Amino acid sequence: MVDPVFVLDAASPCAGLLPRKIGALTLSEVDPGHLTALSPFKGSGLGEALKAAHGMAPPAPNRATGKAGARALWFGHAHYLLMGPPPDPALADHAAVTDISDGWAVVQLDGAGVTNALARVTPVDLRASQFRRGHTARTDLRHMHASITNVGDEAFIIMVFRSMARTLVHDLVTAMEGVAARAAD
Repeated sequence: MVDPVFVLDAASPCAGLLPRKIGALTLSEVDPGHLTALSPFKGSGLGEALKAAHGMAPPAPNRATGKAGARALWFGHAHYLLMGPPPDPALADHAAVTDISDGWAVVQLDGAGVTNALARVTPVDLRASQFRRGHTARTDLRHMHASITNVGDEAFIIMVFRSMARTLVHDLVTAMEGVAARAAD
């Protein structure tokens, strides 16, 4: 019998980095379940199939549908992201279905002052008057491409490519520290 030299353990993208609480803000990793990219075929009827299979309509541009545990995000022109449940096999008749679960780091930033922290790292106006619950954007977060979704009062889900997890945490922690320092003045 050969002794293994290396043992590979699965680790989440932010393993050992989160959670972090600074001032009134909390940054935590989210287990999104399955992440499935859906690219509808022309005239495919994906909307009806998604509603029948998962109980939610495909989102309009810059919007999300569903709730925690089962969401659909607008993910760019003619692209959606199904978060949570494994995709119903019937969706493959209406769209290209791609499992991208291992490719993304998903975090939640919440607490009083969350929009002030995010204003330090993204050009999108995330104030509640402009970016309500259920709004989502594909945008820059510092120098990374990100998806930002408002999931509740002072709570946002932020997604970046898995390879950028450490940078994401660093940039968000720096923004959180800035907001906390300003609140202490």
